[in-house]
Amino acid sequence: MLRANKGFHDVLEREHPYIFIDACMQAWPDTDYAVAHRHGATCYSVTACGVFQDLDEALENVMSYHLAVSRHATVRIARTAADIRAAKADGVAALVLHAQGGEWVAGKLHRLAAFKELGLRMMLPAYNRSNQLCGGCLEPHDGGLTSLGRAFVAEANRLGIVLDGSHVGYRSCFEMIDASAAPVVFSHSNALALVDSPRNISDELILACTGRGGIIGLAPFGPLCFRAGSTAWPTLSDFMDHVDHVVQLTGSTKTIGIGTDMSLGTYIDLTPDPWAAPDYLSMGSEYAKHVSGDRRSPKRALADFNSYAQVWSLIEALSGRGYSDEVIGDVLGGNFLRVFEEVWGG
Repeated sequence: MLRANKGFHDVLEREHPYIFIDACMQAWPDTDYAVAHRHGATCYSVTACGVFQDLDEALENVMSYHLAVSRHATVRIARTAADIRAAKADGVAALVLHAQGGEWVAGKLHRLAAFKELGLRMMLPAYNRSNQLCGGCLEPHDGGLTSLGRAFVAEANRLGIVLDGSHVGYRSCFEMIDASAAPVVFSHSNALALVDSPRNISDELILACTGRGGIIGLAPFGPLCFRAGSTAWPTLSDFMDHVDHVVQLTGSTKTIGIGTDMSLGTYIDLTPDPWAAPDYLSMGSEYAKHVSGDRRSPKRALADFNSYAQVWSLIEALSGRGYSDEVIGDVLGGNFLRVFEEVWGG
């Protein structure tokens, strides 16, 4: 039976041996942290600074995860790669605090250092729309990194915060990769060559990212796997086409990870931008028409992977495409761990 709310997941009946890092997800106020370590994910890269938030809102969000950790021995905040490995060994879940958007920076780059002390370890500078740092992927014109944006990249490098290009404009991504002294990642983006979505990325951008040591966090998110002309709920087979594409394009299995864009708890209602097109936040009118436009529905993921507890299906899909046990370990978490170690230390 299909779950009514995608944010509540079954407990995994059979544990797997891999470190599974979900490079992008959301955890909402009604998250059941008591069982968050039993869904099959070792590490959740949680959106701790939300979309278009100002400083007060971002700070409150970050501190809400500190509060959750103080109340639940089943979750920890990861500050080093070693913390993620320890979480797997200890049977608990790690949280990587991730910012989706830089509005809260508001031209004051010293705020990054404060948030780094609070545990911030990943950040994408713009979410869909342009801001003081750079262009967003849904803008008709992407002006690239601003002067402040270039200073932001340098400060993130200095502090050891992983830069993320998902939701960022193309020109801004190329310039961020070029300006960064550390690898840049895409936490939840797929191949534009397979699915024409403004949230997916071109082969040229994939090669620019991975050529500098970065990782493409491929997303088993329905709208990003929904091919033109289709009317069917996408499956793991559709997602695996993106895995194969990036591996063949880059010539390596060391270039990919997983960013599910799933959630723990009930997805909140988003306030539309009054100046934007009607589907500005949904980015998927055809998907909504044929599959689901409900952000809380499991149909926003894949037909056969819409719950963390279906992680064995993902493992079997990778194996079915001929990927070895070692490669599966790299894709599920090892490749992101390499970047985390390089950027964060530990």
